[in-house]
Amino acid sequence: MADVAEVLTMLVGQGATVAVAESLTGGLIGAAITSVSGSSKAFRGGVISYATELKHELLGVPAQLLRREGAVHPGVAAAMAAGVARVCGATYGVAVTGVAGPEPQDGKPVGTVYVAVAGPGGRIWARELSLEGSRERIRVETVDEAVDLLSGVLKANVGEHSG
Repeated sequence: MADVAEVLTMLVGQGATVAVAESLTGGLIGAAITSVSGSSKAFRGGVISYATELKHELLGVPAQLLRREGAVHPGVAAAMAAGVARVCGATYGVAVTGVAGPEPQDGKPVGTVYVAVAGPGGRIWARELSLEGSRERIRVETVDEAVDLLSGVLKANVGEHSG
């Protein structure tokens, strides 16, 4: 798993910033990032859009997509990531949506999680996860996966710009 401090170092090194849009994690990703001293050099802020309508109202997730698919969908994660980057004026947006339990949601089983990173030029990177365990374990693993996905994107972008 990627280290949050390493991710922040990469962001600062690239002159980039990040913002987070969280649903099932309820602020845990932002808390993990801001636990690192100096995080303010790269962390812009975030939106905890736990209620489905806030995903539309605050982050611009299309209402039709939410009506058709529910909040637990890869397209919703992608739109949340792009929306939070726009709202917070960040280079990258990281978003998570899913079912931590104990009950299924929107017809999706507990442990179904979508993670997305939106970056420059409208690019989107995404992961679909099928996590197991307690509600708390699913939430913590989602944070790890979100940080890991952002780390991979940042490492790939260094490669793109160093050639």
